[in-house]
Amino acid sequence: MRGRTLHRLLAGLALTLLLTSTAGSCGTVDNSAGGTGEQFDRRDGTPAAPGTLRVLASSELADMAPVLEEARKATGVTVRATYAGTLDAVEQIASGRAEKEYDAVWLSSNDYLRLRPDTARRITNETPVMTSPVALGVRPEAVTRLGWDPGKVTWSQLHQAVAAGKLTYGMTDPKRSNSGFAALVSVASGLSGAQSALSDGDVRKATPKLREFFTGQKLTSGSSGWLATAYGRREDVDALVNYESVLLSAPGALTVIRPSDGVVTADYPLTLLTAASAGAKETAQRLTTWLRTPEAQRRITETTLRRPVVAGVAPSPRLDRGLRRELPFPGSRSVADGLLDAYDNTLRRPSRTVYVLDTSGSMGGERLDRLKEALVELTGDFRDREEVTLMPFGSSVKTSEVRTYTVDPADPARARDAIRADAGKLSASGGTAVYSSLTEAYRSLGAAPRDTFTSVVLMTDGENTDGMPAGDFDAFFAALPAEQRRTPVFPILFGDSDREELEHIADLTGGRLFESAEGSLNGAFEEIRGYQ
Repeated sequence: MRGRTLHRLLAGLALTLLLTSTAGSCGTVDNSAGGTGEQFDRRDGTPAAPGTLRVLASSELADMAPVLEEARKATGVTVRATYAGTLDAVEQIASGRAEKEYDAVWLSSNDYLRLRPDTARRITNETPVMTSPVALGVRPEAVTRLGWDPGKVTWSQLHQAVAAGKLTYGMTDPKRSNSGFAALVSVASGLSGAQSALSDGDVRKATPKLREFFTGQKLTSGSSGWLATAYGRREDVDALVNYESVLLSAPGALTVIRPSDGVVTADYPLTLLTAASAGAKETAQRLTTWLRTPEAQRRITETTLRRPVVAGVAPSPRLDRGLRRELPFPGSRSVADGLLDAYDNTLRRPSRTVYVLDTSGSMGGERLDRLKEALVELTGDFRDREEVTLMPFGSSVKTSEVRTYTVDPADPARARDAIRADAGKLSASGGTAVYSSLTEAYRSLGAAPRDTFTSVVLMTDGENTDGMPAGDFDAFFAALPAEQRRTPVFPILFGDSDREELEHIADLTGGRLFESAEGSLNGAFEEIRGYQ
C-alpha cells in the first residue's frame, strides 16, 4: 500500500473510531476549530446557532471532515454531524426524534427511507453530493486462483465460487448498514435474473442460491471500519463486500470487482428535514451549493475516493472509468423488508453467543434492574436458529444459573419467553471474576461450528477482583486453537468498569468496546447485534 493511502486510512479509521465507538451516545462532531473532532453532547433539541447545521449522517461520512472544514472556511457553515448506521438513522427519522435534534440528514442513500410513508413525509430538498457503488474487494491471490478477469465477473460466478467452497467474504449487517443492504439487493437481483426492480417472486426464486451464497460470509459487522479491521486479522477470509470507496482505502491490496451484471450505488444526498427552520434551510443551501462546485467535487473524490456528481469533474485516477449497470432499488417496502427478514432468519449463518453477565454484589439494585430490562428488550431481536447462552458470574461463574437457548423457527416465542423468565431471576452477589468467567465462556463454546457467527458479550460494572488475573487469561487465549481465537469478545463499559481493562480484552480477541449511555444498557446490547 502506498504511504499516502495508508496515512489517509489510519487517519480516517482513527476519526471513525472517535465518532462511532460509543454505543448509544452522541458521537457528535463539530467541523469548526480547525476540524479537531472535538465531541459535543448537544442532543437537547435546542436550535443550532446561526451558520450551524445539525446533521444526522451515515457513519462512513466521517472521512468528509477535511472537506467540511474547507466548506466552513469558504461558506461560514459549521456542520455538527452525529454519526449512525443508515437504517438506524431511518428509525430515528420515522419516530420523529430526528427532527427535534437535527436540521438535515446525510445518508448513503434515501432509497429505503422513501419506501416508508412515515419517513418520506419528513424529508425535503435532496441534493446528491457524490456516489460510490457497492463492490467486492478480493485478495489478488484469490483472483488468480479463481482465474477471473475482474472486469467480467458476475454475481453468478461469485455464487458458484462460494458454493464450491472457493471464496469467503465479510459483509456488514443489512439491517444496520446501507452497504450491507445494497449488497443484499445487488446479489438478489443478480441471482434472480430480475430485469427490473426486485419483486417478492424474484426473492423467492433466488432464495436457494442466496442461501448458498451466504454460506461464504464469515464476517459480519455493524460498521465498515470494524469490518476492515477484522478482515485484516483473518487470513481465511478472501474478500470484503462494501462500497468501492471503502475497499480502495482498506488495508492490504484488494482487487476491486464491480459485478458486470449490476450493482446498487449510494448517492449520498444531503437532505433537509421538513421541520428545519428557515435559517437552517438557507444554511444548508449554502453548503450544498459549495459541495457541488468543481473545486469541492475534485477535493471530495481525491479525499474520499467517491465519484463526483458534477459533469466535467474527473473521478480520482484510482477509480475505474468503465461503465457499470445500475440495479434498481426494490419498488416496495414489503419487498425490502421481506428481503431483510429472509436474510436474518433464513439466508445468513445463525448466531451463537455467550452473554457473560456481571451479577456481583455491586450490581445490586438499580444496575441489576437495568440489566434485566435490557435482556428482556433484547429477546425480541433474537433471530431464528440463534443460540444464546446466559452466563451470570460473581466471584466465579454461577454455574447453576447458566442456561443455553436455541430459537426454534417453528416456535420462536418459547426460547424468548424462557430468556425473559430467567433474566428476571438474576440476583446480585459476590466479587467480580471477569477473566475466569471469559475463560469458561470460551470453554463452553469449544470449537465453533464453521456455519455460525460466534461471539462473546461481556457486561461488567467493575474491574476484575477475583479469580484469574489478566496475564493468565492472555496466556489462555494465546494457547487456544486458531479457530477459537477467531471468536471476538464485545465488552460493554458500564458503571465503574475499567475502560483500559475492557479495551485490552477487545483488542486481544478482535472485538470492539461498546459504552452504555447514561446508565442504560439497551442501546449497547442493540448495537452489538450488528456484529453477531
